[in-house]
Order: sequence, then C-alpha cells, then structure tokens
Amino acid sequence: MDKIAVLIPCYNEEKTIYKVVTDFKAVLPDSTIYVYDNNSSDKTSELAEKAGAVVRKEYKQGKGNVIRRMFREIDAEVYIMVDGDDTYPAECAPEMVDAVINKNADMVVGDRLSSTYFQENKRPFHNFGNSIVRWSINNLFKTSIKDIMTGYRAFSYEFVKTYPVMSKGFEIETEMSIHAVDRNMQVENVIIEYRDRPDGSESKLNTYSDGIKVLLTIVKLYKNYKPFGFFTAISLVLALCSILFFIPVLSAYFKTGVVDRFPTLIVCGFVMVMAILFFAVGVLLSTLRSQDKRDFEYKLIQVDHMKKTSK
Repeated sequence: MDKIAVLIPCYNEEKTIYKVVTDFKAVLPDSTIYVYDNNSSDKTSELAEKAGAVVRKEYKQGKGNVIRRMFREIDAEVYIMVDGDDTYPAECAPEMVDAVINKNADMVVGDRLSSTYFQENKRPFHNFGNSIVRWSINNLFKTSIKDIMTGYRAFSYEFVKTYPVMSKGFEIETEMSIHAVDRNMQVENVIIEYRDRPDGSESKLNTYSDGIKVLLTIVKLYKNYKPFGFFTAISLVLALCSILFFIPVLSAYFKTGVVDRFPTLIVCGFVMVMAILFFAVGVLLSTLRSQDKRDFEYKLIQVDHMKKTSK
C-alpha cells in the first residue's frame, strides 16, 4: 500500500503533464504519481513517464471510467486526485493530505470558487454553471461543500474503497460530492488558487452538453439518494392537479345536483390514485435506503479492517 498516491487522469495533455508531475513530485516527495492515459493521441504518456510517473492505460473513454480503474487498482492511505491540465496548484496538496491524515477527513475538496476561479476562468457559462450546481447540491442535500465540480480532491482509503463509480464522464465530481454527503462522511474544504489553462492547452469540456449531463445527474442522484423527497414532490404535484380540476366538478354538482363532466371526474380519480402510488413508492424506497445505509456502515468496518491488515 502506498502512503500517498497522486492520481492524474489524462487525455491529450502533452502541453502540461510534465510540469504537473514534476510539481507534485516536488511537494510530495514520498508519493507515487500515477498517470492514467485515456486514449491520448499525443505524447502524454511519454512525457509523464519521463517526468517520473507510473503510466497506465484506460481504454474506455471518459473521466468516470478512468477514475473507476484507478480506484480499483491502487491502494494507498491517502489519495490526491488532480487534473493534468496544470490549473490546480501542487502547493496545496500537503494541506489536503494533512486533512485526511490528521483530521480524519474522507474527502477534501479543493475549493476554487472561493478564490480566483471567477477571475481566471474565461468561460462565463462555466462560472454560472458551477454556481448553479453548488446551490442545487447544497440545498437539496443540506450540505456546505464550497466547490462541487472541482477536479482537485483528496480521499481516504475508506472513501475510495466504498465509493461505487457510476458516472462515465465529467459528472463524476458531482457524484462524488453527493456520495460523501449521503454516507455521512467527513468533508473538508481547502481554498486553492485556480489558474486558467496555459496557451495551447484546450479544455475537453463542452459547456452545454456537459452542463446538461451534470444537471440530469443531480436529478438522478436526488431520486436515488432521497427517494422520499423526490416521489413525495411528484405525489404533491399530481394531488394538487387532481384537486384543482375536481373543484369545478364538485361546485357544479352542489349547484345542480348533477355531474355533467364525468371524463374530468374520472381523470381526477386516476391522477389522485397515481399520487397515492407515488407517495407509497417514496415511503417504500426510503425504508430500503435506511437498510442500505446500515449495510454501508458494516462495509466501512470491513474496509477499515482491510486497511489495517494491509499496512
């Protein structure tokens, strides 16, 4: 088991990868640096190896697929995950490692949004999107993570070995944040200085398509992690619609003693039945989620035992 493992997922980062690897070797001399090349068509692998990194391949395209492979293959007491584009300062890594080792943090978030992100990032829709995602997650899941989509994080062994990677692409960071909050793991925020990509280095993100993916991921994860709230909200909307359309029918009946809008009455009845069913589904799934959380706590104990025996 490594003491510290620096994980760098890469796709066509030949302009910056050599500097990123050497920067982290300088600030974390006892760490092992792993670069996972995700089908790059440039010299990313050669330059990373030249800089002293352990280079491995992941052939399934997508950042989520790379991280899945990293988390499965590498054992370490502390993990640092960072992008290979040289937008995150290596100098903050020791503080993040310290939070895991000495503060028992399970996930440490490199917070760009509280420092220079909005000044350095030249893409206004990215800035707006980050703010929307942060607001959504913190309000839906009752947390205070400062930067939901940052690619600079530190993890404990327990987090890495109990985290089921489901996303395939850049929405992986959102999934990580929600998983940590839902599982009652300790999350720390460390403010970092963000810098935009250097000249010649191009972002792989698409503002609109990736933004839509992230928002859909939030909805999906809210359904999975908070089923009672999700299905109850749908139930309330359906019940309200049923009641609103039923009121005129009931009012006409009191005035004339005759129901002359039977189709509306029947539809209202079906909609109300659907509302009750959605509420029942929410209650049932919420009960299953409670059992799942208990099972997760047992799994944490097992993983902690594995960590101790592998040292």
